[in-house]
Amino acid sequence: MKTMKFNLALLFVVALPFGLTAQKMDLGKVTIAQLQQKQYAADTSAVAAVLYKKGETALVFSKSDGFSMVTKCTKRVKIFKKGGYDLANFSIPFYLGKENERVAIDDAVTYNLVNGKIEKSKLKSDGEFTEKSSKHWSRKKVVMPNVREGSVIEYTYKITSPYFQNMPDWSFQETIPVEYAEFQTAIPEYFDYQVHVKGSLKPQVTSGSNLRRFEGKERVKNVRTGLMEDDVYSIEYQDIVTNYVMKNVPALNDESYVNNISNYTSSLSHELSSTRDREGKVKTYTTDWESVVKNINENPDFGQELSKKGFFETDMNTALVGAASEQQKVSQIFNHVKNAMNWDGTYGYICDKGVKKAYQEKTGNTAEINLILTAMLRTSGHKANPVLISTRSNGVSIYPGLASFNHVIACVEIDGKMVLLDASDKSAGFDLLPKRDLNWFGRIIRADGSSDLIDIMPKNKSREIVNITGSIDASGKYSGQLKHQYFEHNALEYRETYAKIKEESYLEMLEKSHSGCTVSNFKREIDKEAEKPVSESYAFEHTASVEVIGDRIYVSPMAFFSSANPFKQQSRDYPVDFVFPNQEKFNISLALPDGYVVESIPSVLSLSMPNDFGTFKYVIQAKEKSVQIAINYDRNEAIVPTDHYESLSEFYQKMSDKQNEKIVLKKI
Repeated sequence: MKTMKFNLALLFVVALPFGLTAQKMDLGKVTIAQLQQKQYAADTSAVAAVLYKKGETALVFSKSDGFSMVTKCTKRVKIFKKGGYDLANFSIPFYLGKENERVAIDDAVTYNLVNGKIEKSKLKSDGEFTEKSSKHWSRKKVVMPNVREGSVIEYTYKITSPYFQNMPDWSFQETIPVEYAEFQTAIPEYFDYQVHVKGSLKPQVTSGSNLRRFEGKERVKNVRTGLMEDDVYSIEYQDIVTNYVMKNVPALNDESYVNNISNYTSSLSHELSSTRDREGKVKTYTTDWESVVKNINENPDFGQELSKKGFFETDMNTALVGAASEQQKVSQIFNHVKNAMNWDGTYGYICDKGVKKAYQEKTGNTAEINLILTAMLRTSGHKANPVLISTRSNGVSIYPGLASFNHVIACVEIDGKMVLLDASDKSAGFDLLPKRDLNWFGRIIRADGSSDLIDIMPKNKSREIVNITGSIDASGKYSGQLKHQYFEHNALEYRETYAKIKEESYLEMLEKSHSGCTVSNFKREIDKEAEKPVSESYAFEHTASVEVIGDRIYVSPMAFFSSANPFKQQSRDYPVDFVFPNQEKFNISLALPDGYVVESIPSVLSLSMPNDFGTFKYVIQAKEKSVQIAINYDRNEAIVPTDHYESLSEFYQKMSDKQNEKIVLKKI
């Protein structure tokens, strides 16, 4: 991040633009009525509510620092329930570079009602501390004092930044209701920002202007005398003031199967498009993807680091021993880097310590690890390039900007196919990215500096196969042997979630999730190679899936795998994100108890969703002493848009109904 200098040679500014707002809140004027409030009228389930939040960002001039971007934020929050206590703890990220951003906390107070009187607890020094999160980023963390049910917390903070290419983003919407939210910008006419509005709720926008006047002087050469002398001048310009206001904003509903809820939060972002100096000269900035990529590629902590060699060749040659095909060579280099390097927990497309030092220390951020991988693949003769991406936690990259990315992976071409690799995750496999990376699109940067959009979502279906060989006895017990296999992304998720859990603890989790089930003879195979499947097998006894009534036995053949429809709400605000396409197969062989015959079985069913999003097939056959069931569910797309939600919900309901249908056995 670079400081931008603006050629105005200014000495002072007449007035600051703060204070022009649609609604004002007086700090410290918390009322007894607010403290007595037991719930939020518009959402009685809310654990807390934002009563007021306001942000003001302005470009401010000083003699010592020139132009700085100053952002002032004020917030008042009402806590109703213990579930809202976390809202009294917050953090403010700020950037560290050649020049550092500064954060100041002011007027942070917790208000409580004690014996009918308002009690104030001010933030003390032990409730405020700074934590460094990476080479270039730190966080000011605040823990508000004496928070309880009924408290009102109130605080103001100010961020002063020498960097004004990107304003801080502003969210009108939160996971709790917001009564009033406002954001104001005051921007000199010399600066042009692109404004991006996100989310389904749009703010009310008003704008105006204020006349500003600068006076200054500069040393110039007198053309007649040849001597240097002061040239005094004054500049008048317009400050463009824009207010964005939203009232009675509902809480953001975090639905199931959502990528990152912040992708859909009603919010604002600004990015500098151009500046104009007093002579009228215009300078443009990163307003399109090509200029963003050019800026990143020319950063010495990216482009130059990628071209460094001379420190890994011996290890690379050792890693290539025995590799015959191109795929084997790439795979062995990938596994070498993945196994040799350890991720330090920080994301980035810019190196912190540099690739050579990171390789020597065997620890680095995501940029260092995957740029090492890319450089090694290039050195070994492969067509490899870095790919800039935004992780799921960082949100989808919609608009061009340096903050659009926070991670980099590698892409290598093998026999005309693009293979994506991430060596910073030990669970990742060959062309098998971890879930955190699967966030729609990335930007590939070629060796010549050109770039293109690249789809990073998996196209091939991952698989999950369950084989059950079971039997029913006359007392109503369902017992048997089960083998569960996980392939591709299913195996990757299993490794990430369960591989480090001790077997005893895992079995407790398994029996708890399979209500009414007892597990024995448990075996698990987790191969170290990420591309290999994970499998588990065990004997089970289950009583909850069988019911004996008189001379009949009612059996739910899918036992603890029967599932409810997760999409029961009438409508949905956000796309359904399954992360990856998938195929589930169930093969069930069920032996009948002596003295019983099949009276009825569910009917065969075949379902399909519009646009080939998914299919479901249920095939069942009754024999003399057994019932055979084959179930196939294919989910062909990772993401289902909201306009297909109704058909998705109907599809899942029919699928759930069928899986929960019973086999009826009759005593003879």
